[in-house]
Amino acid sequence: MAYRILIADDDRAIRDALDRAIGLEGYEVEVVKDGLAALEAVARCNPDLLILDVMMPNLDGLGVCRALRKQGNRTPILILTARTEVSDRVSGLDTGADDYLPKPFALDELLARTRALLRRTTTQTESEPESLTAGGILIEESSRRAWRGERELELTKTEFNLLALLVRNAGIVLSHTTIYEDIWGYDFGPDSKSLAVYVGYLRRKTEAEGEERLVQTVRGIGYTLREQ
Repeated sequence: MAYRILIADDDRAIRDALDRAIGLEGYEVEVVKDGLAALEAVARCNPDLLILDVMMPNLDGLGVCRALRKQGNRTPILILTARTEVSDRVSGLDTGADDYLPKPFALDELLARTRALLRRTTTQTESEPESLTAGGILIEESSRRAWRGERELELTKTEFNLLALLVRNAGIVLSHTTIYEDIWGYDFGPDSKSLAVYVGYLRRKTEAEGEERLVQTVRGIGYTLREQ
């Protein structure tokens, strides 16, 4: 069965171009022109992936993302934005988006990120349920829940995936490239800030009650999970 992808963008030329290009890849595509229509479409057709423009009338892409996450909907979301400042991209990730892509973008890159998001979803669905523990962190992959000690951590999809990867490889230094390939399915290169942003999120959430830092930076290489 083909994956169903919902595209929301108020620019008709972009909607039409993405509709054709993504459809040619074998996906089922639905396009809408604003955020409210996107929420209605999600409820109606239950897509496997959302591609949302930030600037849309009625309700913008970040508002759609925020509303879905508040409802507990964890469908992968790729945000498209004409804003290039790191702070703007961080805002998108803060709402619960799984990835972002600045405009103008190369179609091949958008398709690669689409495949990566869908591949991670499929892998997680097919993986065997198991529990992981390290450094006082407990991960239940079957229910996608995580705790530090007795405190349950409220994690987004990408945050959970990253923490699970670090716990699974506790004590091993994982390179930036290894983490990007595992979590995003694509190495965004040395200038990307996505990984640093998510490491910051994890640190804030795992250290929220003054606990010792677990996610350690190994300069010039990557990250590892270990007690200080």
